[in-house]
Amino acid sequence: MGRMGGETSGMSRARVARRIATAAAYGSGGIGMLGGFVIGVLLTEVQLAKRKLGGHVDAPPMADGLYGAVFARHDGPPLRLAFLGDSTAAGQGVHRARQTPGGLLASGLAAVSERPVDLRVVALPGAKSDDLERQVTVLLSEREPSQAPDVCVIMIGANDVTGRMSASRSVRYLSDAVTRLRTAGCEVVVGTCPDLGSVEPVGQPLRWLARRASRQLAAAQTIAVVELGGRTVSLGDLLGPEFAANPHEMFGPDNYHPSAEGYATAAMAVLPTLCAALGLWPEAEERPDAARREGLLPVARAAVEAAEEAGTEVAAARGPWALLRHRRRRRVAPEDPAPPEGSAPAEEVTRAE
Repeated sequence: MGRMGGETSGMSRARVARRIATAAAYGSGGIGMLGGFVIGVLLTEVQLAKRKLGGHVDAPPMADGLYGAVFARHDGPPLRLAFLGDSTAAGQGVHRARQTPGGLLASGLAAVSERPVDLRVVALPGAKSDDLERQVTVLLSEREPSQAPDVCVIMIGANDVTGRMSASRSVRYLSDAVTRLRTAGCEVVVGTCPDLGSVEPVGQPLRWLARRASRQLAAAQTIAVVELGGRTVSLGDLLGPEFAANPHEMFGPDNYHPSAEGYATAAMAVLPTLCAALGLWPEAEERPDAARREGLLPVARAAVEAAEEAGTEVAAARGPWALLRHRRRRRVAPEDPAPPEGSAPAEEVTRAE
């Protein structure tokens, strides 16, 4: 009975996620994150949570530059990696370029590929999904079409939930961005909406409502991205029980953005998918492992399962099917970037420490 109930619940969540994704595709903005009856409670809880959260945090460090300089003699140009999204994508909450998600993944990608990696970050703290149009335009206008990024990582969604943007609008903006990037020849990996219910100072009922809204959006994002040929990695509670067990280590001083250790945990989960998108992951590890609960599922069902288990990858398969994986994480060794030619070192371009 319990198993049947769980399957029924999963199918229901899959239907909701599919409805949101379909509404996004057809331009409907009527499906919101949460019902109107809870808005009054939410607003009260949000104000209380804001008082508990830390105050102002410094702007994220400038992480643009060349990583993997030790591989500079490699024949051919560096791999081009771009980061789009919000404050999490930009690395707000840490002070060094090498501690940001972009810096960590550029270092990891350079180590796996044994090639230098040229990182460009256009993510903006506070951004919602409607800012992705501007970010994609900035990114693609900087270079000739033949010099578009090889792979783009997008992390977006948290501000859509807290800003009460409808889920269908949120997914539509993301879909438009993924479409433009794919048309430009970029591989796309999306870190789906994190679980805002994991933010420690947030109390009930906001915690439960935030978790529900976050997972709904993450599942709908997955459906849209996978059907456009991208891949997703569920960020969930920012990847695993480590956050629940060690919130003071995994969250930064403001108790909202990840700490350096938190970003490293997230990067370890995204790196295998980033490498697989570029054909750099060992072929033996590309085969689904039934013992790890990997395999083909209907896209909507795979999206819901991924939203409920952080660190899960979903990629397109054939027809209405998607491939769900729980890839083995690999720790990345951070490094400082070499700045673009003619500019100051990245550490000097940024912040007051």
